[in-house]
Amino acid sequence: WMIIGALIYTVGLDLFLVPNNIIDGGVVGISLMTAELTGISFSIFVVLINIPFLYIGYRINGKVFTISTLFSIVWMAIFSSFAHEFTPITTNPFLGAIFGGIILGIGVGLIIRNGGCLDGSEIVAIIFDKRTTFSVGEIVMAMNLVILGAAGFVYSWDSAMYSLVAYFIAYKMIDITITGLEESKG
Repeated sequence: WMIIGALIYTVGLDLFLVPNNIIDGGVVGISLMTAELTGISFSIFVVLINIPFLYIGYRINGKVFTISTLFSIVWMAIFSSFAHEFTPITTNPFLGAIFGGIILGIGVGLIIRNGGCLDGSEIVAIIFDKRTTFSVGEIVMAMNLVILGAAGFVYSWDSAMYSLVAYFIAYKMIDITITGLEESKG
């Protein structure tokens, strides 16, 4: 399920968001902006920047969680290195933000539901989720407001706003995928 989640996530990221200069938040967003500024592969940055968060995850959530997370991150990086060969699904930023957000959220939700995560910010969110009343999606959304705001300086302010729309949709889909469509959650 983690490989399938990583594949679904990569489709949303590389075939809907990135072609429209829309980014995801967290370590992925930082990695995308760093790759844009340096010209070095996103796949390298996403693995390297996640290493400190993997250590935190290992210390707090244990070995199985950390291995599952690393597994998911590596598969996402592998899929992403090949995804650029495919034609983007849409070049309309509005459609890219909506459908990219839906697809991202499903991919991340599948991975979290099966015991891992795909981004260092999600590791932090999972830790805070256990200690607060906020959901994983709400915690990640709060962190990503800052990261996605920075996208305005790297890309454009339109891209930053589309990124916020995409991630708002993704965070709702993460929660739905993790908890399901339970009436009590609704």
